[in-house]
Amino acid sequence: MSTSDQKPGASDQNALEGLPPLREVISANGLGARKSLGQHFLLDLNLTRRIARAAGDLSRGTTVEIGPGPGGLTRGLLLEGASRVIAIEKDPRCRAALAEIAAAAAGRLEILEADALQVELSDLGEAPRRIVANLPYNVGTPLLTAWLARIAEEPALLESVTVMLQQEVAQRLVAVPRTKQYGRLSILTQWLCETRLLLDLPPRAFVPPPKVVSSVVQLTPRARPLAPAPRPALERVTQAAFGQRRKMLRQSLKSLGDAARLLHETGLPETARAEELTVEDFCALARVL
Repeated sequence: MSTSDQKPGASDQNALEGLPPLREVISANGLGARKSLGQHFLLDLNLTRRIARAAGDLSRGTTVEIGPGPGGLTRGLLLEGASRVIAIEKDPRCRAALAEIAAAAAGRLEILEADALQVELSDLGEAPRRIVANLPYNVGTPLLTAWLARIAEEPALLESVTVMLQQEVAQRLVAVPRTKQYGRLSILTQWLCETRLLLDLPPRAFVPPPKVVSSVVQLTPRARPLAPAPRPALERVTQAAFGQRRKMLRQSLKSLGDAARLLHETGLPETARAEELTVEDFCALARVL
């Protein structure tokens, strides 16, 4: 039986449930969270299992976890039936703690010591692939941006992305027009994915507690983008429009050339502001550009 075909059995579950408490693991391995790595560890296994369940059916294909740390979410994924987990961790201090989980998981956990920004997703296990992670705060947005770029090239690359982020970033992903959270990240994400906010977690749920509330958000890649548009042009339009979001479009789009023509050909009012436009409106501007 290959690693990807492994199925959790009663002995696996018993071994995982018998692992030491995460606080003991952190203490034994000297795993104090490092600010430079954006680490905030989630230790409550009830919460990590809840996040794992929210990610959907884990029994097929590959579940990719970014920044597992001492393995709280890793345990949750395995206990909720993940057939294969690839955990990407750049902090070598976490190696021993994760190896202990791997031994209990009977071949269902692979640990990859690497920088997730440098990893090619298509090389990770078999499809369907999904990402489930408590993302380090300092790389959450860069990782999302990189994944969206890959989804634009290959929509079937990922089945879903279920990640914990700072609440502020999560709200931007799901924001609708005419709200202050609505911006470039909202448009580029919703153009490619359906977005859903799943739950909020207070600072006290983490060790050490961050200064902000965290949120779990789920992105489900669309079979095709919400509306046709060339991605480079869409990025240029949104950058220009939201770079001066308080100004009317006739002013904010001047950096793109003839703003009046762009707006006339798309039927959009020159007096509108960026936050009033839908994703489809920005796609129309990108096509004309």
